[in-house]
Amino acid sequence: MTVVEDRPMPAARKAMIDSQLRTSGVTADFVLRRMAAVAREDFVPAAARGVAYMDRAIALGAGRWLAAPIVQGMMLQEAAPTLADKVLLVDGGSGYLAALVGPLAGSLEVISPEEALKASRKKDFTLLMIDGAVEHLPEMLTKRLANDGRVVCGLVRNGLTRLAVGREAGGDVALRALAEVGIPALPEFAKAKAWSF
Repeated sequence: MTVVEDRPMPAARKAMIDSQLRTSGVTADFVLRRMAAVAREDFVPAAARGVAYMDRAIALGAGRWLAAPIVQGMMLQEAAPTLADKVLLVDGGSGYLAALVGPLAGSLEVISPEEALKASRKKDFTLLMIDGAVEHLPEMLTKRLANDGRVVCGLVRNGLTRLAVGREAGGDVALRALAEVGIPALPEFAKAKAWSF
C-alpha cells in the first residue's frame, strides 16, 4: 500500500492565491483549487523558477510567454469548464493553462497558434480558450466551434489587452471585452497592417 501525504502548499503559491487572485476578484473555488494544485514553476525555464509566481508575464523564449497568474485565473473563472465541455485550447507556449483546464473538462485538445490557422474538420468544440491576446479570431478557428460554443481569450484593441468572451451564433463569433489586464499577444492572430490616410 502506498501512502500519499498531504503536503503543505508552497508559500509563493499561497501568496499568489491570497494576494493576486482573491484581491482581483478571482474567487471561484474550482479556480483556486486548480491553481493551488498546479506548480507554475514546472512551466517556466529553470532560470525563472524562483519568480514563477510573480504578478508579471515570464518570458519562455522564442517569443512566447507565460502570462501573469491573474490572467489564467480570470480566464478559467470566465470559461467555467465542466465535464460536459469539449475544450479546444490554443496554447500560448507554456502548457500551464492546459494543466489547469484538463481535469475540469470532459475532453481537452491542445493546439499551437500555428495549428489554429489551419483548416480542420472538427466542428464540435463547446469551449475555445486562447492562452494569449488576439487582434482577430480567424475563421479557420471559429469554424471548429459547436453551435452556441463559448470563447474565452485576450483581445488586443488600440495597443491595450483585455479579457474577452464570446459565443458562436450563426457561424460568427463576436467578442465582448470584460476587463483590462496585461495579456501577452499572439503574433499569429495580429491583423494585417493596412495603409490609411
